[in-house]
This record gives sequence, C-alpha cells and structure tokens, in this order.
Amino acid sequence: MSNQSRGDAVVLAAHQLSKQVSSPEGSLTILSNVSFRILAGESVAVVGPSGAGKSTLLALLAGLDLPSDGHVELNGANLSDLDEDGRARVRAESVGFVFQSFHLVPSLNALENVMLPLELAGRSNARSAARGIIAKVGLKDRWSHYPAQLSGGEKQRVAIARAFATEPAVLFADEPTGNLDSRTGTTIMDIMFELNRSSSTTLILVTHDKGLAGRCERMLSLDAGLLISDSKVAS
Repeated sequence: MSNQSRGDAVVLAAHQLSKQVSSPEGSLTILSNVSFRILAGESVAVVGPSGAGKSTLLALLAGLDLPSDGHVELNGANLSDLDEDGRARVRAESVGFVFQSFHLVPSLNALENVMLPLELAGRSNARSAARGIIAKVGLKDRWSHYPAQLSGGEKQRVAIARAFATEPAVLFADEPTGNLDSRTGTTIMDIMFELNRSSSTTLILVTHDKGLAGRCERMLSLDAGLLISDSKVAS
C-alpha cells in the first residue's frame, strides 16, 4: 500500500516511553524516552542487539505491559487510561500476533485454530472466512490437520492466517521465522508481506535478521533501551 493511499492515519504512537524494573542491583532501565508514530498499513522492523529492549517495546505497544513513564496510543485508544480488561478488549478488536513458537491450540485442527478469534469476535461467517484465509496461505488441503501433523512452516502459516483472520489494525510479529529454516522462513515472510500489502493491516516485525528487516518500509533501531534511529528503508 502506498503512503498516498493510506493517507496520514496514525494507527500506533509511542509517546516518550520508558520502562524500569527492579533488580537485586537496584532499578534497571529497559527503555528510555522512546517516541515514534506509525501510519496505517506501514511495515516497520524493530531491530537491535539482544537486550536492546525490542520485546519490551512490543509488549508495551500491544498493551501487554504498561510503561513506567509515557503512554501508547493504539488505534485511537490511550492504553494507559484503560484497565486490564479494557486493554484486552482493544487487543481483541485491533491486534494480531505471530510468535516464534506458533502458539497453536493442539486440540484444534488448522481450520479451527483460524476460526477461534473470529468466533470470539462473534463473526457469524467464521468458518467460511477461515477457509478463505487458509487458502490464501496455501493450506487449503491441510485445513483438517492438527498442529502435531503439520511441519514448522505449516504451523506458522496457520498462525499467520489466524493473526490476519480478524483483519486487525496492527499485527505484531516477534521473530516469526526464528524456528524455521531459511527457505521456509522466506516463504513465510512472502506470505506475511503479501497479506500486509493486500489489507490495511500494519505490520510491526521484531527481528534480528537484517535481510528480513530490509523488506520493511521503515526500521526502528534500538540499543540499550534507546531509539537510536528511525529510518525509511531504501526500496
């Protein structure tokens, strides 16, 4: 999606985010004064060395944790103004997740895993919608298989289908190819970027893979809890 077609709609904004935690040595700063805005439909990579604060930032952006200072606006909602139930409601309405370890429900087949968030959202067409997106990720002949019967790449395809099923405003992907071989990982990311392009879903990708980060439109670089650069990626 081009910047022109998406306009200037800000779907996610970090305002001077800081996060401190207690440790035996005293207070430890994980993030310090991080600010940026992300437009609807953008693809953004969050990169940095281990311990830079990438996963902490993702948790704050998704409302899974609250900052020590600053606040996050997600799809128009100030997450710091909401209680835990309110943040969970915003996530259910606006957010999808893809993790390194898939997080599929083992007792549900592929189709049922994809149907789950649609049913929780009260969608009457959950089965037909899930079948449609299962086909989009190339698993129309594997929909009745359970996670234990699927390869790692197939499991991640199911996870991606489940994450995109509700057409979330923002999809957070945390090292989505970390458990996959490079060829399978490339295929998985092809699918994810194609779904990002064909929908209005914003993709935020936490990765240590520079090649993968380079496929995004923007790159946020963290180091020791600081945002050291926010740059457009050359196409």
